[in-house]
Amino acid sequence: NRLCLEQCPFCLSIGCVLNSVHSAFLLFVSLTGVPSSLDIDECRTVPDACRGDMQCVNQNGGYLCIPRGLYSQPTYPRGGEGGGGGGAGRSQATYPDTSLGFPEPDPYPLQPPPAPPVAPSYPVVSRSAPCLLGYTLAEDGTCHDMDECETDSHQCNPTQVCINTAGGYTCSCTEGYWLVGGQCQDIDECRYGYCQQLCANVPGSYSCSCNPGFLLNPDSRTCQDVDECEDNPCAHGCFNTYGSYMCSCEEGFELASDGTTCNDLDECGFSEFLCQHRCVNTPGSFQCHCPAGYYLYEDGRSCEDINECETGNNTCTTAQVCFNFQGGYTCLDLLKCDPPYVELSDNQCMCSAENPACRDRPFTILYRHMDLSSGRSVPADIFQMQATTRYPGAFYIFQIKGPGNEGREFYMRQTSNVSATLVLSRPIKGPRELVLDLEMVTVNNVINFRGSSIIRLTIYVSEHPY
Repeated sequence: NRLCLEQCPFCLSIGCVLNSVHSAFLLFVSLTGVPSSLDIDECRTVPDACRGDMQCVNQNGGYLCIPRGLYSQPTYPRGGEGGGGGGAGRSQATYPDTSLGFPEPDPYPLQPPPAPPVAPSYPVVSRSAPCLLGYTLAEDGTCHDMDECETDSHQCNPTQVCINTAGGYTCSCTEGYWLVGGQCQDIDECRYGYCQQLCANVPGSYSCSCNPGFLLNPDSRTCQDVDECEDNPCAHGCFNTYGSYMCSCEEGFELASDGTTCNDLDECGFSEFLCQHRCVNTPGSFQCHCPAGYYLYEDGRSCEDINECETGNNTCTTAQVCFNFQGGYTCLDLLKCDPPYVELSDNQCMCSAENPACRDRPFTILYRHMDLSSGRSVPADIFQMQATTRYPGAFYIFQIKGPGNEGREFYMRQTSNVSATLVLSRPIKGPRELVLDLEMVTVNNVINFRGSSIIRLTIYVSEHPY
């Protein structure tokens, strides 16, 4: 088309000539009666067929966009009211002047002047515009593209962006906007799930962020879990979870209210039965302690008596006898019988019936020792005695004699004709040492005999109930 404009003042392009030939062909078909198709005027039917300062010119089978002022439309003067001798109300066409490149008539023609050219049916482009629309003529005579965006000669609205093209420009929207009703409106990317977690829409863009416990990936959209345990935020153990973490404490500790530190558990405060004697709290655990005279049993909680007499950890002399009881021991001196008693064995004294001083005295005194736990439950059978010699027709009476039972903590329960049991009837708290005389009275009415024997029982009540 540009070549056509520059070289041919009567045509716009080779296509224009072809259109003329095509029009002549259509005229021929019309004259010969061959049916032809009607041309569509796109300049009327197509909205905004040409943009900017462009003029739409309809053509057979198409249309052209020509700059305004760069072409002249052929005009036909109207005749008089009666037609002026012209057919169909149109007079002879006015021809272009010499400014359009037509030669003047020769004043001295050798031949009759040629008939004036027929006015073209298409726009005639002026020779004063050597460059197409959107181009400017440079000093070297060439046409350069005009940057309408830089010269601010475009017609884009303020919300649009001008993009220069060869011979023109395009109005578009920047990234983050889309064209709605001729205006660029912000795209709310957050509505379309651009972000995996948190999204903040901003004009022309958006910003992604992550919930606490997550880190934004390099793609600025997705989030990855943060392993908080790598920074060791917990006092003891740490367990990473999706988006967070959990702290754990070692045995014997409990998690504090801050969720990270661990507080020692006072196991001793949970129960008074945790240790048999005394509980001592330690960081993360506890220890049981036993009183003097005891050792900690294998279970770590119970206390067992230390037999100092067996271990040799005592202060008794070789002339003494070591007697062990719960929580301690005592050293017993060798038996010495007070007159009129005489020693019968290592632990028994006897008063002979032939001695007048022994009248109304027990015949024998047998010394015994036993230990008793403090606070022992009652009633409890703690000692048993019986007659070693039996006489025909005799019967036996058992009773407690002496000052050792002022509180009436004990009584004798006869279990048979020749035996009885010492019963603890009231709890006794230690440490305490009691001496009871358990008397067995022998009565024989056949020979009219009455006599007695005594077991002198020494009871060591321990300080503790174990």
